[in-house]
Amino acid sequence: MEEKPSTRKGPGFCSLRYGLAVIMHFSNFTLVTQRVSLSIAVIAMVNGTRQTALSNVSAAEPAADALGDPGRPIQEFNTGTSVYAWSPETQGVIFSSISCGIMLTLIPSGYLADIFGAKQMLGAGLLTSSLLTLFTPLAADLGVTLLVAIRTLQGVAQGMAWTGQFTIWAKWAPPLERSKLTSIAGSGAAFGSFIILCVGGLISQALGWPFIFYIFGGIGCVCCLLWFTVIYDDPGHHPCISAREKEYIVSSLAQQPTSPRRSVPIKAMVRCLPLWAIFTGFFSHFWLCTIIITYLPTYISSVLRVSIRDSGLLSSLPFVAAASCTILGGQLADFLLSRNLLRLITVRKLFSSLGLLLPSLCAVALPFVASSHVTTIILLILIPGTSNLCDSGFIINTLDVAPRILCLAGGTSFSCLLLSICSAWFFTSRLGKQKSRTGPKSGPSPASEDAELQT
Repeated sequence: MEEKPSTRKGPGFCSLRYGLAVIMHFSNFTLVTQRVSLSIAVIAMVNGTRQTALSNVSAAEPAADALGDPGRPIQEFNTGTSVYAWSPETQGVIFSSISCGIMLTLIPSGYLADIFGAKQMLGAGLLTSSLLTLFTPLAADLGVTLLVAIRTLQGVAQGMAWTGQFTIWAKWAPPLERSKLTSIAGSGAAFGSFIILCVGGLISQALGWPFIFYIFGGIGCVCCLLWFTVIYDDPGHHPCISAREKEYIVSSLAQQPTSPRRSVPIKAMVRCLPLWAIFTGFFSHFWLCTIIITYLPTYISSVLRVSIRDSGLLSSLPFVAAASCTILGGQLADFLLSRNLLRLITVRKLFSSLGLLLPSLCAVALPFVASSHVTTIILLILIPGTSNLCDSGFIINTLDVAPRILCLAGGTSFSCLLLSICSAWFFTSRLGKQKSRTGPKSGPSPASEDAELQT
């Protein structure tokens, strides 16, 4: 891990490896927008129109009957879209189902990616997730059970896509450019959150909430065509790579240990303390990040009392900072390494510590400044921004610690984080139910109360 890589320079930004980072940036953009679409659409599906829905239920169908089936739409909204009577617990199950699906496939898909190729694994996952996103509005009309099943299958597909990235970067990213390349690719997740939160409310108001799924599902299908056309598993098989860039990548990775064996070193992984540190970091980091992504729109709608359109715009601001900090953090980390200012282990520990401590302090301070809207917005911007410094810390550290079992270790890391996320969603939904029984404050929805309690 501490062996110094070669400092020889290869082709710069106009190269295939940076093109790969850009394409993977848009792939992550697509995956996140498809995952977060329900979080922004649910305001119109349930919360923002519930009072209107109840007051417009026809006399032929009493409100009690309309609410009897939580999976059935209770009315047609002004854009011709359905409105549902989902309880906080039901919403918690729906939200967590996609993470449960991801958790089911992360470890086995990581192992299979080494066998069948990361290009096919990631591309198939992206295509399947996109098609299921297009089917989501119809699944919601047919009932909660089908919607949960669709979201779970979508999670399975996204788990395949997320894990395949580890194998690709193990073969394409020179050691002194790992932070730069992975930060460019990883910033697509923050950029996707920014876009969906920025325009999701506008799409919902102008066209109806189903078009949130139609638009971003369609973008994913287009991204798949680009992926299967341009991407290859390693530089040696790419027909368009220059000889100079190929030689640079291959020589810079020559000292990286490899093994043709397919056996899984379970005992060695269990005894490896650096891997456990990475798993713990994933668990802690993504607990906070995913709760922020999921409940940020309803939190802002509840605390700041704004419309769905303004809620989406305000909710998108933190992810501008997140995308910026991801890229800048990667540039800074590789700068410190290339100039030999800090050792590799010091750089990873520094960015991991900053990415965990700073957003946690901001989150702890958030309930104490709820009366100040400006301070609340500033803290909400700082939480995702500073947390993405972890992208140059323990998130990329798997490439340094365990390159021979990269997909398996990466898949295990994501499984740890998703286990924490599922627990958090169920926990917040239970708190929302208890609060509603004891007399909730006036607000647009139980989900908004969940976000307020969690944050």
